[in-house]
Amino acid sequence: MKDRKGETRFSRDAVRNLAADNAAKPADKATLSPVAYQIASQYARNSNSPVMISGIMRIVEFLIILVTGMTVFLMYVGPHQGTGFSYFFAILVTAIVGVLVLELTDSYQLAVMRNPFTRFGRLLMAWSGTFALMALAAFFLKISEAYSRIWLGAWYVSGLILFIAFRVIMSRLIRRWARNGKMERRAVIVGGGKPAEDLIRSIEQQPYNDIRICGVFDDRDAKRSPPVVAGYPKLGNISELIEFARIAHIDMLIVSLPITAEERVLALLKKLWVLPVDIRLSAHNNHLQFRPRAYSYIGSVAMIDLFDKPINDWDSVAKRAFDIVFSLFGILVFSPFMLATAIAIRLESKGSVIFKQQRHGFNNEVIEVWKFRSMYTEMCDPTARNAVVKNDPRVTKVGRIIRKTSIDELPQFFNALMGTLSLVGPRPHAISAHTHNLLYNEVVDGYFARHRVKPGVTGWAQINGWRGEIDTEDKIKMRTEFDLYYIENWSLWFDLKILFLTPVRLLNTDNAY
Repeated sequence: MKDRKGETRFSRDAVRNLAADNAAKPADKATLSPVAYQIASQYARNSNSPVMISGIMRIVEFLIILVTGMTVFLMYVGPHQGTGFSYFFAILVTAIVGVLVLELTDSYQLAVMRNPFTRFGRLLMAWSGTFALMALAAFFLKISEAYSRIWLGAWYVSGLILFIAFRVIMSRLIRRWARNGKMERRAVIVGGGKPAEDLIRSIEQQPYNDIRICGVFDDRDAKRSPPVVAGYPKLGNISELIEFARIAHIDMLIVSLPITAEERVLALLKKLWVLPVDIRLSAHNNHLQFRPRAYSYIGSVAMIDLFDKPINDWDSVAKRAFDIVFSLFGILVFSPFMLATAIAIRLESKGSVIFKQQRHGFNNEVIEVWKFRSMYTEMCDPTARNAVVKNDPRVTKVGRIIRKTSIDELPQFFNALMGTLSLVGPRPHAISAHTHNLLYNEVVDGYFARHRVKPGVTGWAQINGWRGEIDTEDKIKMRTEFDLYYIENWSLWFDLKILFLTPVRLLNTDNAY
């Protein structure tokens, strides 16, 4: 276990180097009980993240201050020469300060957003304090005479009315979303018995709790782990939990084990780290004390952060915007090449221009990926059971060219635009892809961890030379290593670097057949 930047985490190497008999199983080998499957199906629809909701509220309230200030200015003062810029600058600064003051007064906490009238005094003080600060700043800077007092008063009142109305509307929506499951963090308790029961009771006692406990999973038998814990059924063992978490879109796994049971915790993490979820170790019954920054909290219940869901909340919004912008750009730039390729394919051989193949996507879901058809129609292999090799007779003359140059991958810009792929990420492999008669997940321990993020049109492994035929176990192991490095070090700048290096690195066609 290591402490990095104040957070206590198990290292990936410690998890992956545990005994091989604890290796993660592919999800399709676990069979859920009818009760577990029924419960998982109830949560199959994604929920809204409270972090996203509070972020949207910050943006809207910034716009409320900005728009009301500009509207009152245009209606009362008017854009007279020499005054427009000074007013706009004052309005912009006030909007920024307003959101910062609301943030500093904890006005974006879930309890305040759910019931604004219980903290109405705080909200009023934050709103009034913002305008008081700006008026005081104008006084000390000796520029107050440049601004209309009626404009400031009308802006304060009209903005306050809209601000309160927005808070009331959002509070009703948040309470409704909390009731019907549209805004919650779905959690599963890993481990049973008395520790799990105490943990569940503590979580349920937290006011304005956004955690929905979906069940309990434990490898121990009924003698050591009762079938019902604090009113929640034990739905299966840890291998079945992987399948359950994927169906139910679980957000968090809470491990209810003492931190001193390090070997057992590591054995659990070796199976669970492949999931795109937050993994927390309950510190509720632990007597070891860490620095305060080592903990996260559910209300007042302390948790030790073991793994975080990668590319989550606003990071996912930024990455999606990145995909849309650059996908549209790519389609525009490469449309002549795509049109010419489509014509060449149709002229050489019969069949569809586009080849559609099922591959593993985010969270191990099956997605459909588009490519230009590079094989004769009757010889196409949708399952990729037989990998393409050098001088493969199934590949057409046009196919050899477009595979060498990766032109066959250009239709995946449309996959990225639709959201089944990202522009940058681990390359998706066909569901039956294998090497030496072994599926990739049978070769690489933790292979499915590369599905914790959306797969990409290009990736870190590809620009480092790991593309083309996978004819040895080392090749899929190295691809997986590079993919995991990308996931753990993701940033928009990293994506941009990979995207712009891709055309250069594709000039090396040694392994592309």
